[in-house]
Amino acid sequence: MESVLLDTPAGITARLGWDPKLPEHDRKRTLAKEIVAAQLGVDPATVRVEREAPGTFGFHTQLIAEVEGQEVPLRIRNANYRAATVVAVADPAIPLGLDLRDAHPDEPTLREMKRHSHLYDGSDVDQLLAHWTRVQAVRDADGRGARVAADHVRLDSPRTKGWIPDRRVYYKLADLSRDSWIITLAYGAAPV
Repeated sequence: MESVLLDTPAGITARLGWDPKLPEHDRKRTLAKEIVAAQLGVDPATVRVEREAPGTFGFHTQLIAEVEGQEVPLRIRNANYRAATVVAVADPAIPLGLDLRDAHPDEPTLREMKRHSHLYDGSDVDQLLAHWTRVQAVRDADGRGARVAADHVRLDSPRTKGWIPDRRVYYKLADLSRDSWIITLAYGAAPV
């Protein structure tokens, strides 16, 4: 699998990988192992990445990493789109959300974005795509995902900060786009 390190804010590491022959689950585990091994300075073969056990029905499990049987205190988030996967790793206290899209979306994807975007005026698909990926990253960072309607997410005018009005949490937004992929990272501040 080919992968590249992405330019991220301090304290967060992310990689983009793609391989149409490799299943999504293998891509995200491989990328997470690469990042965790590099951060800890260990051999990637000693890192084990698995899904956490579901707490209840409908619970969306996250990836966890172990080295020599000990869980590593890191937050691992991922997003997938067709043959591409992006994985971000940070301190567990930093809320993270990711979204990954093709820079040239197909018609069904565009219809979905237009239907749920309260800012789209019909003129610029690039602006719609930039708005949509930020909204999805905020929903992912919030943790409720699809249980929050996309049109409830708010963005400031330069689209560098996003929030959901029923919570007093604001997320910074970073554009990690690379090649033909639109990648947005939503992240909160680490507690001081």
